[in-house]
Amino acid sequence: MQALTSAVLAAFVGYAGAWYFGVFEGNFALLLFLATVVTGVYWLAERFYFLPQRQKAATTLEAQALQRREELSKQGISQVDDNLSEARERILAQPWWLDWTAGLFPVIIAVFFLRSFLFEPFKIPSGSMIPTLLVGDLILVNKFHYGLRLPVLNTKITEGNKPQRGDVMVFRYPPKPSLDYIKRVVGVPGDEVAYLNKRLTINGQVIPTTSVPEFFDEDVMRYFKQYEEALGNHPHRLLIDDERPAFVPGADDFVYKKNCHYSVEGVVCKVPEGHYFMMGDNRDNSMDSRYWGFVPDKNIVGKAFWVWMNFSSLKRIGSFN
Repeated sequence: MQALTSAVLAAFVGYAGAWYFGVFEGNFALLLFLATVVTGVYWLAERFYFLPQRQKAATTLEAQALQRREELSKQGISQVDDNLSEARERILAQPWWLDWTAGLFPVIIAVFFLRSFLFEPFKIPSGSMIPTLLVGDLILVNKFHYGLRLPVLNTKITEGNKPQRGDVMVFRYPPKPSLDYIKRVVGVPGDEVAYLNKRLTINGQVIPTTSVPEFFDEDVMRYFKQYEEALGNHPHRLLIDDERPAFVPGADDFVYKKNCHYSVEGVVCKVPEGHYFMMGDNRDNSMDSRYWGFVPDKNIVGKAFWVWMNFSSLKRIGSFN
């Protein structure tokens, strides 16, 4: 068992190391699932086989020690130094290969359950959601708000709530589902979304915006025009860069692209059933549905709702719209 366990642990370390150094793109959900299964098997084996075997060996040792004492007592020897308690502890102690498998199972299954069905942490890597979310924000995502999904397979098992306009949602990037993206839901199934001359219109209704003080982006050392916009019940702020053109350059060839019409003014899209149109709050610095298309329901990960840490600014901690 020691050799087998060493090989299993080496495989996990090798997978993680190759992923870290960019040899291939790993899948953390799959890795965590496999770790849960493997440590669970060891935990069951420890509980129902290895531990009973050690307890049986300890009981045998105690019986042998008692028999020896009785024999020595018959010979008139009453003082016996056999270190029985120490020997018993050594027999009952878990070997290292069970410490690193069965011993970790309670922690791993707790992480697996929390991450798969309740809340998953993410780190914001880019500025596409500025000013709502900044680079370096560590956020929590509600995994059950839109319905519970099986880990790895991402198959929905409960209905949950429907995504609403204005929700900040994490999803699997349609062109490359192994990547997670975060954007704001702008269009739901059946909506006609138009973003022309940097004004958002949904189903023929212009979404009103209010000018607010400019936003200073410390990363690029520039001020940007900032507006407040309300999508449904989600008032939020967004940035506009007047130096960027209104048209969408280099849109991909995506599924349902025929539902979109591109012009020098921008784009108009009809959102198909079971799909969502996503945009970043940093409107002129966001690769979103304008470029790569609609997000299918099967790609939804969860609803982002809380910044739990930003090591550059503790003031960032809290909820957001």
